[in-house]
Amino acid sequence: MIKKIIVPVFLFFTLISFAQQGTSSPYSFYGIGDVKFKGTAENRAMGGLTIYSDSIHLNFQNPASYANLKLTTFSLGGTYLTTSLSTNSQSEKARRTAMDYLAVGLPLGKLGVGFGLLPYSSVGYNIQSTVPATTTNAQEIKQYSGTGGINKVFFGAGYALTKKLSVGVDYSYNFGKIQTYSFRFIEGIQYGSREKNLSDITGGTLTAGLNFNTPINKKINGFASLTYSPDSKLSSSNSRNIATIQYSSSGAEILVQPLDVDVDNTTITLPSKLAVGLGVGESKKWMLGTEITFQKSSNMGNRFNDINNVNYENSTRVSVGGFYIPNYKTFSKYYEKIIYRGGLRYENTGLIINNTSIKDYGVNAGVGLPLIGVFSNINIGLEYGQRGTTSANLVQENYFNISIGFSLNDKWFQKRRFY
Repeated sequence: MIKKIIVPVFLFFTLISFAQQGTSSPYSFYGIGDVKFKGTAENRAMGGLTIYSDSIHLNFQNPASYANLKLTTFSLGGTYLTTSLSTNSQSEKARRTAMDYLAVGLPLGKLGVGFGLLPYSSVGYNIQSTVPATTTNAQEIKQYSGTGGINKVFFGAGYALTKKLSVGVDYSYNFGKIQTYSFRFIEGIQYGSREKNLSDITGGTLTAGLNFNTPINKKINGFASLTYSPDSKLSSSNSRNIATIQYSSSGAEILVQPLDVDVDNTTITLPSKLAVGLGVGESKKWMLGTEITFQKSSNMGNRFNDINNVNYENSTRVSVGGFYIPNYKTFSKYYEKIIYRGGLRYENTGLIINNTSIKDYGVNAGVGLPLIGVFSNINIGLEYGQRGTTSANLVQENYFNISIGFSLNDKWFQKRRFY
C-alpha cells in the first residue's frame, strides 16, 4: 500500500517545504532562523526524548536506530502552532501550520537505512516599531519582516554489531533561501526607504550515533544512546537591494531608484553537538528516560556581519519523558493498546540578545493510536511552552502546538511463493 503513495507525497512535500512559513517567532530574525526539532511526533510527545528505538517507528535523531527496523516504515508529520507574543506594552497572536517531516525506513537484515526530507530552520516574523525621528518632531516607523528557511535531505544507515549494540551514521544536505525586508518611514514625508536582503544557503552535515540496550532483570531493560555531530559549514551567498519607496492610493508598492549593493558572501558555522541519553523500561509496556544535549556556541547570527545586539553561548537541552501501554496484546479493549506518552523539556537556546539568555520551557503529552489489523499507527501530541522574556525590551512567546504523525508499516522484498 505505502509503495503507491511515497513518490507523490514526497513531491508534494518538497513543493510545500519551500513555500511554508513554519514559525511566527521574532527570534527567527537571527541567523538561519528558528531551528526546528529534528524528530517525530512520538519523540516530541515525550519532551523530545529520542533514546528509545523499536521495530516500527523511525528515529531521525539517532541513525543507529535504523538497525532495529523490522518493517518498511513510512513516516509523515505536521504541526499546528498557536503563539501569543507579549512585550511590556502590547501583545499579539499568531497561527501557523507546518509540515515537519517525510521519511522512509527500510530493514535489510542487520542493516537498516532511512532517508527523507524535513525543514531544518524557518524564518517568519513581521515586526513594527515607532520611535521619535532624530531630525523632526514626527514619528519614525520601522518595519521588519522575513520569510524562508533551510530544508534538509538526509540519508542514514544503522548496523547491528550485536543484539545489544548498534551504530549508525547520517549525512544531510541543507539548502534554502532566507529573504528579509526592512522599511523606514517618517510621518509627513512622501518617500521612505526599503532594504531587501537575500541569502541562498547550502552545505552538508554529519551525525554519528550509537544505541545500546541490555536486560537488567527478567522484565526490565536498560537503554543508552549517544549521538555526535561535528562542526559543519554552510555557505551563504548574499545579495542586497536598497530603494526609495512610496505607496500608491491602492496600496501598491512603488520603487524609486532601486540599487543593488555589493555584500560579502559568508560562511555560517553549525556548531558541534553531543547528546547522551539513559532510560529503563519493560518491552512493549513502559519506558522512562532522560536525555541531555550539549551544543557549542556559533556565529549563526552573522549572515551579513552587521548584527550588533546578539551573541551566542553554549546551549543545553534536558528532556525527561516516557510512555506506557496498558496491554498491547489485547484484542477486545482498544483503549488498552493505546500508547500514552508524556515529557518535560528545558532548553537554554544559546541565543543572547541585549545581554539576556533566551530560555525555552515545554511540557508535552500525547497518544499513539494503533490502526486495526496492521502495525501502523497515528500519533498525536500536545505541547505547551514558553520562550523568551518581556525584560530587556524582548518578547515572550507562550505557545501551544498540536502535532500529528503517521507511521505506516508494510513488509517489502518478500519472495514469491506462487508463480
